[in-house]
Amino acid sequence: MSAILAGYGRTADGLLAARVGDMGYIAIPAGDGIRLASGWRLSRPIDEWTKADVFGSEGVVADEAAFRAYVEAVAVHLIQRAALGRRETRIRISTPWGMSQGATIYADGVVLHSTASHGGFKLDRVRNAALHPALRIKGGWYEEDGDWARVAIGYPALFTDQEKAQADRTLRDWEPDAWEAVHGRSLTAEESFTRDRQRFEREHADDWVVIAATRSDRHPGFVETVAALGGRRDRDERRQFLVANDEYIIGRHGFVIDLERHLPLAA
Repeated sequence: MSAILAGYGRTADGLLAARVGDMGYIAIPAGDGIRLASGWRLSRPIDEWTKADVFGSEGVVADEAAFRAYVEAVAVHLIQRAALGRRETRIRISTPWGMSQGATIYADGVVLHSTASHGGFKLDRVRNAALHPALRIKGGWYEEDGDWARVAIGYPALFTDQEKAQADRTLRDWEPDAWEAVHGRSLTAEESFTRDRQRFEREHADDWVVIAATRSDRHPGFVETVAALGGRRDRDERRQFLVANDEYIIGRHGFVIDLERHLPLAA
């Protein structure tokens, strides 16, 4: 791993940092955790880096140990990706997102195209037909934001461990029916964002759930909210409520009005 993870050090600011391939990472304190700040091709020694050298952000972790675990996982990903032998090329082809401006060949019949605005995988007829029916998209185009996960689940040997974990999470959260068909079991609400959302909608189908909110000028210290039954925006009936600023925490799926505590607001 040493050729990829060049090592750790302390920046001129005294912050833990690491060089991983072409990327540099600095552990910048952020609230109760550490922000994973990143920069590309930082050529100077680590002890000359400063926070001004990194502009990217890859999330927040708990502490320096978690920072080290993150960059070491990145190093493993880069090593595995290099071993897969993907090839960069140009293929003049029209995609659903525009003309291809660059292509990465993962294997025969599995090509990732990039365009000026978006991109995604193209599977040839043989590769597409071999996918599990629950994963398959007619035509063989799989966009890069979500559908790519279908390709990674269908052809795991072509992807790194990190990519496979991301694909599994993507499918669990956003395409649980497909995940369940492939794996032969149901997902719980704790395992899938969509299943959790469905549970929330069932439990609060008859409750008023906020669909819009703004800080109140008429009632300082409160938020003016607009709510619909079950949070359904396709329903015509709306009601307005006042909620105290310090209480209004949206949560994962929405804020539920308590009719015994939250005051109705006249339109």
